[in-house]
Amino acid sequence: MNRQPANAESIQMENIQSIRTFWFADNPDDAVTARQQGRLWWGKNSAVDLQIRQRFETTLLAAGQGQLADWEKSPQGVLALVLLTDQFPRNMYRDTPRSFAFDSLARRFCRIGLQPDFYSALRPIERSFLHLPLTHSELLADQEQAVALAAALADIVSPEQREIFAGYQSFAIRHRDIIARFGRFPHRNRILQRQPTAEELDFLQQPGSSF
Repeated sequence: MNRQPANAESIQMENIQSIRTFWFADNPDDAVTARQQGRLWWGKNSAVDLQIRQRFETTLLAAGQGQLADWEKSPQGVLALVLLTDQFPRNMYRDTPRSFAFDSLARRFCRIGLQPDFYSALRPIERSFLHLPLTHSELLADQEQAVALAAALADIVSPEQREIFAGYQSFAIRHRDIIARFGRFPHRNRILQRQPTAEELDFLQQPGSSF
């Protein structure tokens, strides 16, 4: 992970708060945040991908090299590390093996964030993103934990937010079910140059088989 970032000379390191604000903006209502930020979170836009790479790649590589260890001392710092290593590579390096290169590190940060005192300090919408390294894992035990965490969140949020968090729970279940069936995500096979099975090829023809 020692590759030099794009335009390294002109890019400054980001900090915990700038990463959080970029991803969640500044509305205190989780339902409003989810609606307003949904296009950033779930859309596929090459201009946004480039923006994220130009702005955050230097900081991502610093995290990958263990240079942001101090961030692990606070809930918001750990959340920022999860966003850096789980979400941002999927934009920066979309459709390349490098998009998954930081996943094991993201899971490590996720588990730090699941400590009760850290976890309770995060908003429900932040907890949803803290869970995502487990949802992205190809280990069934991680998937089962992600589903349990998403279900628990959907149970505690306000009625106004329940539909959004029930959707996140459904998202986790769909991921879990794919790993339970195949032991991996078939839609990654092409990117990772893995040989697909006939069953996986058939599955990939179905709506909703890719994320």
